[in-house]
Amino acid sequence: MSTATGSKRGRPGYDQETVLRIAVEAFNQHGYEATSMGLLAERLGVSKSAIYHHVDSKEALLELALDQALGGLEAILSEPGASSGAPEGRLEYVLRGTVAVLVDKLPYVTLLLRLRGNTAMERGALRRRRDFDREIAALVAAAQADGALRSDVDARTAERLLFGTINSIVEWYRPGGPLTAAELADQIISMVFDGLRS
Repeated sequence: MSTATGSKRGRPGYDQETVLRIAVEAFNQHGYEATSMGLLAERLGVSKSAIYHHVDSKEALLELALDQALGGLEAILSEPGASSGAPEGRLEYVLRGTVAVLVDKLPYVTLLLRLRGNTAMERGALRRRRDFDREIAALVAAAQADGALRSDVDARTAERLLFGTINSIVEWYRPGGPLTAAELADQIISMVFDGLRS
C-alpha cells in the first residue's frame, strides 16, 4: 500500500492533487478533526472507498497538505539568496520568499497555521515549523551583530513579530486582488525593516 508521500493513480476524473485540494478546503472550512471522509466523498461526488484509491487515510491527506506548506518554506532556506551575502540581505530574501510561498500555497499554509498538535504527525509538522522559525531568528541575530538591524530588540521577539505580520496574510489576502505577491512583499519588507533598521 502507498505511503502519504507516494502517488496513487486514482479513478478517472480525479488525481491525488485534486483530492488533496478539496480536502484542504474542507479542513480549513470545518477543521481537520470535524472533517470526515464521508464529507470529502460527498464534496468529490464519489464513494468513501474511492478516496482510498488516492490516499491511505485522512491523516495521509493532512500530511501531504502540510508537506506542501512546509516544503515550500524549507526550500527557501536552501536557495543561494538565503545562504550567501550580508545577513540583512539574506533575511530580506527569506522573508520575500516566505510571502511568495504563503500567497502561492495559501490554503496549505492556512492549514499549517491552524494545527493544534493533536497527533504525532502534527507535532512533527509543528517541530519543522519551529525549526524554520529558529533559522529566521538566527538571521535576525546575525543582521543585528552586523549592525544592520537595531540590537535593542530581542532577535526571537523580532522574528515572532515578523512572522505574526507575515502569517496574518492567510486571514485577509485574496489572490487576484489589487496586490500581487511581489507588491505585498515590498510593503511588508518596507514596514518591518523600517522599524528594525539601526
